[in-house]
Amino acid sequence: MNRVRVSLGDRSYDVLIGDGLLSKSGAIIKKLNIGRDAVVITNKALRRAYGKTLKNSLNRSGTSVKFELVPDSEKAKSSRTLLKVLNHIAAYDKNRSVFIIALGGGVVGDLAGFAAAAYKRGIPYVQIPTTLLAQVDSSVGGKVAIDLPAAKNLAGAFYQPKVVISDINVLMSLSPRQVHSGLAEIIKYGAIKDGALFVYLERNYKKAASLDKKTLAHLIMQSVRIKARLVGEDELDRKGKRIILNYGHTIGHAIEAASSYSNRYNHGEAIAIGMCVAADIASKLNLLKRDDAERIERLIKKCGLPTKIEGLKFNKIYEAHLHDKKFVRNKNRFVLPYAPGNVRVVEAIPDRMIAEAVKKRLSR
Repeated sequence: MNRVRVSLGDRSYDVLIGDGLLSKSGAIIKKLNIGRDAVVITNKALRRAYGKTLKNSLNRSGTSVKFELVPDSEKAKSSRTLLKVLNHIAAYDKNRSVFIIALGGGVVGDLAGFAAAAYKRGIPYVQIPTTLLAQVDSSVGGKVAIDLPAAKNLAGAFYQPKVVISDINVLMSLSPRQVHSGLAEIIKYGAIKDGALFVYLERNYKKAASLDKKTLAHLIMQSVRIKARLVGEDELDRKGKRIILNYGHTIGHAIEAASSYSNRYNHGEAIAIGMCVAADIASKLNLLKRDDAERIERLIKKCGLPTKIEGLKFNKIYEAHLHDKKFVRNKNRFVLPYAPGNVRVVEAIPDRMIAEAVKKRLSR
């Protein structure tokens, strides 16, 4: 088992990465002394696949378990679902010591974390991410949220988990599309902070896509180390350090919103296109060599991810990007690469340049 510490004073916690950790989760959580009654927020498919293993492990450690099922899609991150979950927890919480476990991908983690932050002004929660994307990115760092019709993640909080338990074994059941989605975030980490990680993925993308456990463990570990360091330096995203984690996310989130959070584009696919758009803008601004922009796009393609936008209208994408949370004083802010492993934040990019970069990605 590998361990990465997210250092945040009295809110510090460990990210545990290994094979077979789900069956040990009860003992891991018991040591934290965060409660005796677990509300496990998950979906039907994940409860069917992993619910028994998790419940048995928790029960062996003296913890009771209640499963709270939510939809298996981005639409679970809605105010309606959040209020339903909170009401169910309140009805269950009678003479109990309740904490929340998020068993799922980024959608479940975001929803469960926000529910934990909101219920009684904050109760403990644990992340058990079941997708590659969640293990390398969304389960770490404490950003929890739901979506509003205008844009993604507009209602949320910073609320850290007590532990993140990343069992590589659960990734073996992922579809190729889910694996590719997770690889998008790993490409992001290589592009923003670790040229060696970028090169490693260039050389080992086939092993990663085929779920080689040793390769996955390395990619997850390195990605989490980068995020843990940035979160430790800038937990609340106010010092200009954590913002680089948003490479590809400005237009990526806009693509998700323009598709009404449907299955047309999952998060990783949208971010992959967003990274291409950002690289195109960086190239136009002479920040990034064209060869490096093409190198980023080439790795995205090799990892089975899209570089073109299909089935969406430009106006919807452009309108959605105007709601991006990174806008400051009515000025846009983009995270732009200037070499694999290095990025910078650029403000006030001309609207025309953004529009041209998005249009370039629209399929004819």
